[in-house]
Amino acid sequence: MTVRFNPPPGWPRPPSGWVPPAGWKPDPAWPPPPAGWALWLPDPAEAGPEPAPRRPDPEPSDRRPEPAPRRPDPPRDDREALRARIAELEVALAARETSRDGELVELDDRRVLQDVGIYRYHHPLEDAAAYKERLRELEHEMDGIIKAGHAVLAADMFTFSGSLAKGRKMVTDLSKLMLRAYNAEADNCVRSLRAGNITTAKKRLESAVTAIEKLGVIMEMRINPQYHSLRIRELELTADFQVKAQQERERAREERELLREQRRAEQELAAERERLEKERTHYETVLAALRAKGDDAKAAELAGRLAAIDQAIQDNDYRIANIRAGYVYVISNIGAFGPGIVKIGMTRRLEPLDRVRELGDASVPFPYDVHALYFSDDAVALEHELHKAFADRRVNFVNERREFFFATPVAVREILQEKTGGLLEFTEEPEAAQYFQSKGQWPTAR
Repeated sequence: MTVRFNPPPGWPRPPSGWVPPAGWKPDPAWPPPPAGWALWLPDPAEAGPEPAPRRPDPEPSDRRPEPAPRRPDPPRDDREALRARIAELEVALAARETSRDGELVELDDRRVLQDVGIYRYHHPLEDAAAYKERLRELEHEMDGIIKAGHAVLAADMFTFSGSLAKGRKMVTDLSKLMLRAYNAEADNCVRSLRAGNITTAKKRLESAVTAIEKLGVIMEMRINPQYHSLRIRELELTADFQVKAQQERERAREERELLREQRRAEQELAAERERLEKERTHYETVLAALRAKGDDAKAAELAGRLAAIDQAIQDNDYRIANIRAGYVYVISNIGAFGPGIVKIGMTRRLEPLDRVRELGDASVPFPYDVHALYFSDDAVALEHELHKAFADRRVNFVNERREFFFATPVAVREILQEKTGGLLEFTEEPEAAQYFQSKGQWPTAR
């Protein structure tokens, strides 16, 4: 028996007898085949019907009434269309069952965080302390509802063994039990809440409300929506507090790093000032001796060196007075991060390449390549402007101290030229010597 090609729904129908050539692949624009779809089906029509064995005519006494004529099968094309329609409906039904609200709860926090993207505040407040104060006020509101006995709503005319009093006591006891179960789930959601991930916690708490309402349907028992709303708000405030506290910790860490960088720069500048002063004193002594001997030629040459030292001292004093001055650097590391990623930072070091060499220590497999080093009177502000220009291309949107961006050195150069008016030196292509020398000796092709 031969086979025929069975195109899935949404695929164009090939001509009769079509066979895919070698290396053929479906068009990416075509929809994927439904689960379990068979691309090849038996084709009995190509092989021809098998002749049925002929039975002898029965004797007149054995004749039976002729059966009703069998309804003819639909044409083959109609059967294929019906199969395709059934497959489409099965896929749609499976998708609907999966996405039905209240039945499935996404428990993978990493997937939820990836789905929701950047965290958006539900109740934006100024700082973490303000969130703590608001949480305390919220706790007082919830305590008031519980003390008033309104946290759980239930029927007040339920009877047990013909007694209304016993029925009300049963309702009260079960209400306390249900409320304890609900609060335990809510407290667990608060304790397990992670910074920025509130979607999973809300779904879990909604599932608890639904389960309690199903269990208490006979007594019309359910969690008060007002109380549930307060607990949802508690989750939101807790998530906001965690994110705000994390941001404040990051900000404090950044400020400490800036202070360390400033102290390091001040120490380097002070040491350089002392060295230049010693060198200047030495040159002045030698210059006085040459003039005393009447060697005007060497004295003039030495006076030029002394003027250069005076200019260096003046520049050093300027940087001491203006501690915001420094170098903005643009570097990359294609061996560690691949092409199209750069790091934009600043340093106050006298020798900015020392900072670049520190970044390329043992934490990365290859040293960084420098594309630009630009000295600015206000390197802090210039770095901030560059980060702002590439804010939507950050690699890490959670920790903004990670100064890596999806950008090319050319794109950074264009923005840097707009901000500074010109660059003395810029390297477009990275050298990456160690990376290119090592790549050919890797055990697998990259």
